Amino acid sequence: MTISRRVLATLASLTALVLLAADPASAATTPPPNSMASMGDSITRGFNACGWYVDCTSRSFSTGDYSTVNSHYLRIRAVNPNIQGRNHNDARSGAKSADMYGQAGTAVSQGVEYVTMLIGANDACTSSEATMTPVSTYRANIDSALNRLRAGLPNARVAVLSVPDIYRLWYIGRSNFSALSAWSSFGICQSMLANPTSTAQADVDRRARVRQRVIDYNTQLAQACAAYGANCDFDDNAVFSYPFVLSQVSGWDYFHPNTSGQAVLASISYANGFGW
Repeated sequence: MTISRRVLATLASLTALVLLAADPASAATTPPPNSMASMGDSITRGFNACGWYVDCTSRSFSTGDYSTVNSHYLRIRAVNPNIQGRNHNDARSGAKSADMYGQAGTAVSQGVEYVTMLIGANDACTSSEATMTPVSTYRANIDSALNRLRAGLPNARVAVLSVPDIYRLWYIGRSNFSALSAWSSFGICQSMLANPTSTAQADVDRRARVRQRVIDYNTQLAQACAAYGANCDFDDNAVFSYPFVLSQVSGWDYFHPNTSGQAVLASISYANGFGW
């Protein structure tokens, strides 16, 4: 009986090792990076998170250093002090997927070891449904950017975040007078937010199509990241699926994440990333 138990224990150990080797997510992670850069749009710039219609890069979920947000940068710095001061925010407010190639070039020139990319809100949030970026164009833009990163930073890790659910924004703000006023006054995301109180079938259908466009973008992100290889990690739609609330959105435009929203974004995206 004693020999049998030892044999079983040995077999169990060997099985565990085989499974560990077969599952990269369970294997030991690589050391945390010594430098990082963020690619994206106004969300990554922390727009409206600390002041009236200004970028607040210190509160960026990715590269910011504001303690309340606890960004990717701060979480990495807690386990690797060598990253101190080597956090580059290469995002630009108003950017679309077409701008990612240029931002990738900037990240390459900085020689960073870790890159985050969150892009697509402005491709879907346009002046009308007709002006949204076609899915095929979006994918081509993403592939172009990722190819530039892979060629210039072959050993860097790239975290690709899913596009947030802008339909959720309409849903939680559609009965809030301040949100309705801001969306109308500033012409925010009219592809989704035009006629926000309307229950007409045409508007219901339009919102559904815009949401589907975001879903299609996220499908392309997942596929592009998979094609990139082991150094790319997609968040498995964690950001898209998070049921954010109105209190996590800027009270100035009711569109961008406020400090609380940036903190949640940091937590969700980091937890579904490389796990340093």
